[in-house]
Amino acid sequence: MYFTHSDTTRDNIRHLTDFMEAQVYPLEAEYRTFTREYPWQVFPPLEELKEKAKAAGLWNLFLPEDYGDFSPGLTNLEYAPLAEIMGRVLWASEVFNCNAPDTGNMEVLARYGTPEQQQRWLLPLLDGQIRSAFLMTEPAVASSDATNITTRIERDGEDYVINGHKWWSTGAMHPDCKLYIVMGKTAPEAPRHLQQSMILVPADTPGVEVVRPLEAFGTVDSPHGHAEIKLTDVRVPATNLLLGEGRGFEIAQGRLGPGRIHHCMRLIGTAQRSLELMCERAEKRTAFGRPLAKFSSIRQEVARSRCEIEQARLLTFAAADRIDREGIKAAKDLVAMIKIVCPAMACTVIDRAIQVHGGLGVSSDLPLAEYYVYARSIRLADGPDEVHMYQLGRNTIAAHQASYAFKASDV
Repeated sequence: MYFTHSDTTRDNIRHLTDFMEAQVYPLEAEYRTFTREYPWQVFPPLEELKEKAKAAGLWNLFLPEDYGDFSPGLTNLEYAPLAEIMGRVLWASEVFNCNAPDTGNMEVLARYGTPEQQQRWLLPLLDGQIRSAFLMTEPAVASSDATNITTRIERDGEDYVINGHKWWSTGAMHPDCKLYIVMGKTAPEAPRHLQQSMILVPADTPGVEVVRPLEAFGTVDSPHGHAEIKLTDVRVPATNLLLGEGRGFEIAQGRLGPGRIHHCMRLIGTAQRSLELMCERAEKRTAFGRPLAKFSSIRQEVARSRCEIEQARLLTFAAADRIDREGIKAAKDLVAMIKIVCPAMACTVIDRAIQVHGGLGVSSDLPLAEYYVYARSIRLADGPDEVHMYQLGRNTIAAHQASYAFKASDV
């Protein structure tokens, strides 16, 4: 396997890097201060940055399908180094309309939505006019097993009525969030993976109650936030159902695959920048009469970090390439591998960078602390490590058994 960036990808990398240098990095400190002082408000320069990104052709880079003027139609492999660059600043993805959970929701609407659903919701999302949230996780059940979900979606004439309790609904606190994609059960007595459905719920529908923003490691992640939401007799037209009753698990698998790989791409960017900050600190900081860079222990931490980042990067490229060539189902084991490897790798590298910086590392003067919160949270988001390891281990053993049986049949 040999990954060489095409001329187009190299041009995109240079173009995006230049944009980040000129437009995004200079605003990091100002953004951090603003979101602390004015929670649940949009950083004022953000809309101007979005217009500049659109004008520069750096818009909706995540969407593989060529969606008219809204997307350049990059492959996952072409998008991977660009998502990594965006991951160096946690809010940068929104500048280019490539932020979660909107990317996953747009992919769902592009792949499974009706023309009417796409016209009402997908086009405004692609244009960056609105934001959205994905409501799957519930506080009362282990939502890492999506079949546990208890929210009910019940047919009533020409409508569906929804009752349930969700939380960790990322993006729901954003002032521009207008749409929820809700997962719940339409047929509790059906076979296990045919009970769930997904439905589109406008955020202002009567019966929707945003209970509170949830804090992750003491932070609220303004302005997107992670909300606890109660749905009480929420009534929407039956035409809001996605794909059909009992297709929710199928949609979830299609949605979460790309979402997982996008997180891993971004995490490589956070880890890479953490390594760069670590190197810079080691060169400039003196302790016990010599620069930190002269200490063997520091050099070992830098070396390990570089190895681990490169390993994760190549594995992520492999997963992206497999998705492009064979589809998400064929890439499921590689996606599980990167979801296991990348968040843990990022946590380790970021932790090393924090340690080298001492007290500065845990302060808000650097992005390392917020990097760590992000990386540690992703070890739970889109499926915890244990679920991916369980499934990957099961698939690996099954593949070995099948291979052994095949070889035995030739004897």
